[in-house]
Amino acid sequence: MPINRIAVGRPEEATHPDALRAALAEFISTLIFVFAGEGSGMAFNKLTSNGSSTPAGLVAAALAHAFGLFVAVSVGANISGGHVNPAVTFGAFVGGNITLLRGILYWIAQLLGSTVACLLLKFATGGLVSSTT
Repeated sequence: MPINRIAVGRPEEATHPDALRAALAEFISTLIFVFAGEGSGMAFNKLTSNGSSTPAGLVAAALAHAFGLFVAVSVGANISGGHVNPAVTFGAFVGGNITLLRGILYWIAQLLGSTVACLLLKFATGGLVSSTT
């Protein structure tokens, strides 16, 4: 991999409307993915009294995450690339597809999106315990 493809970016890029719109798309995409995936796991755990470790529970959790990821990537694909995951954003940076500043902006948006999704789940379920640690 040629090192010349990796770019830091200009400081103006962090406040450019396109970069902010892309960060908002990453925020919403990650929020959708975490809310759908973890919410379905919490619901399945509640409905089946801890049956999420059964084969049917694992298939249901996998399908919920797959559909959540499909919707999340569909939401952000044309705006930000639909990374949804900080590891994917890091791979895009290392591959030279985005700059470091845009990557940091995406990481902040993704972490905030997952945090807000967890807070929304806690509020919507009345403090129901998550099915994972």
